[in-house]
Amino acid sequence: MDTEERLAVFLDYENLALGARDHLGGMQFDFKPIADALAVRGRVVVRRAYADWSYFDEDRRMLTRHQVELIEMTQRMGASRKNAADIKMVVDAIEMAFEREYITTFVMCTGDSDFSPLVHKLRELDKRVIGVGVENSTSRLLPPACDEFLFYDRLEGVDVPDESEAPAPKRGGRGAGKGTGRSGGGRGGRAKTPAPAEAPAETAEPAAPAEEAAPAASGTTGTRRRRKAPADAVAEPTAEPAVEAVVETDLEQDDAAASPGEDAPMEVRVAQTLADLQASTSGSVTASMLKRTLVRKDPTFSESDYGFRTFGEFLRFLADRDFVVLSDGPSTGDPEVALPEQQDTEGAFDLLRQVVRDAGGSAPLSGLKNEVRKRRPDFSEKALGYRGFLQFAKGAQAAGAVALAWDDDADDYLLTAG
Repeated sequence: MDTEERLAVFLDYENLALGARDHLGGMQFDFKPIADALAVRGRVVVRRAYADWSYFDEDRRMLTRHQVELIEMTQRMGASRKNAADIKMVVDAIEMAFEREYITTFVMCTGDSDFSPLVHKLRELDKRVIGVGVENSTSRLLPPACDEFLFYDRLEGVDVPDESEAPAPKRGGRGAGKGTGRSGGGRGGRAKTPAPAEAPAETAEPAAPAEEAAPAASGTTGTRRRRKAPADAVAEPTAEPAVEAVVETDLEQDDAAASPGEDAPMEVRVAQTLADLQASTSGSVTASMLKRTLVRKDPTFSESDYGFRTFGEFLRFLADRDFVVLSDGPSTGDPEVALPEQQDTEGAFDLLRQVVRDAGGSAPLSGLKNEVRKRRPDFSEKALGYRGFLQFAKGAQAAGAVALAWDDDADDYLLTAG
């Protein structure tokens, strides 16, 4: 634990929210993909977002659920306060760099090149700097200044809408008028209408009052009560099929639509976390490291919620089903964990074709990614170089694996096995 990275996260929220709205098909910014990406890089000890929150009233709920401290910097007093949030963010970061030596990494969530001098100064002070920004609204000067830069639209869990071939009457209605107040993701003029009012209907659902009363992790707790196996399923090896049946039920119930912020089945969560750890660490991943990262992502995570006495027993259950591979670790009781050999793009296309065939020869695009993950929990179209699952499906169509066409009756794309 002494060598664990400690991260401080600073969000230039206007830059991120308007960048996502203007350059990612009008989608609403979600902090969860950033939180998950940072969980594999260390322990986040500070989360702060800076904005005039009168413009982003609905976004407060999402950020509060992720324990982000909201710093209010009112902008309506005239041009003299136009950069007030930026200046406050810089002052706080420098102050923290001097006063909190235990913080080793600063995460600057912005695409504004005005923060480049701050990044340089933090690195001079021997701090690691990770940048996060929307790709098309990020200045090309900022990423080279950082030790590492993550483009928000490439993070796992960010499904960028594809509007290039969508029929105007059906899909255009959701995003009509989006991005009309601004022509770029920079900071030129400020939108007079709060950004959440322009967000798509499906992305506004996480902020509904019904979910306001519980923290983000509470959604997982409810599903775990359904997943939890009876006590004798753990005590008696012969009862293991009962646990497996619960897992299959979990897969069927949890992944109907895969909207941002939804909880994923346990196999998918483990596989995605393990893939991120393998990509961000130079060495092997041990069971203790994997467990610690899962708890960072969801502090309520416990293998007992799934009917297992220990995390090792939980991993052996996944290994028996070829979801992970276990090998001897540096110490007894702490095995190394890895994903099975990764499939190539052609293999992923074949898997998609087989899933569509098993669905009767045709299937709607919505929910299809979850069907693929039932068979391959570590599946990620982003790892294969695609920005979203629709783009992956179009690649499969180009390869002859499936046929893709818009269905007006279903208001969705329909895939047919090739």
